[in-house]
Formats: sequence, structure tokens, C-alpha cells
Amino acid sequence: MEKIVEQTLLYDFYGELLTEHQQNIYEDVILNDYSLSEVAKEQGISRQGVHDMIKRCSKTLNEYEEKLHLVEKFVSIREKVHSIHELTRQYEKLEEQTLLKQIEQISNEILEEL
Repeated sequence: MEKIVEQTLLYDFYGELLTEHQQNIYEDVILNDYSLSEVAKEQGISRQGVHDMIKRCSKTLNEYEEKLHLVEKFVSIREKVHSIHELTRQYEKLEEQTLLKQIEQISNEILEEL
């Protein structure tokens, strides 16, 4: 997974667990693409302080994911739903029984993950 997409997903799932100060800095640097210098000036801290905060936040978000696996489950389910969507678009090309079996198999996998 692309690094920025991964960081965004981690923040979407676990960002509320960071302090408000951490959220503001992380959002400015990672989501809003502000430079470390811009954020440092705005927050009244050093550039190194912003850098350290981003590293700590990223580490914390990754630790939550290692324990809870919410992003991993989300990505897996999204891929399976996409597969079902593709199968329904191919409905006329596939034999009905084959299509139904494939959809049932994928939906069972989704249910097992939940």
C-alpha cells in the first residue's frame, strides 16, 4: 500500500486516539502537506519538535493497527466488495450458477472477517 494512503487510513481509524495537539500537527503535515517549518512556526515549536511529533504519532498509529487490525480488515473487505461488484458487472457473460457461487464464497469470506 502506498505510504501516504496507509498513513491516511491509519489516521482515519485511530486518529481520535491521539491528543488534540498531536492531531493538529499530524493533519497539517501528513494530510494538508504543510512543511515542517510552516507547522513549527504556526505551533510555536521547533522544526525538530514537529518531526519528532510526526514520528511518535506514526509509531502510535502503527501500534494500534498491530493490535487491532482494523485497517487490514477494511482493505480486505473493500477488495472483496469490489470483486462482488465486478462479478455483477459480468453477469451476462457468466453462467448464473457460477456467478452465484462466486458471490456466495466472497460474501462468506467477508462475514468471517467481521
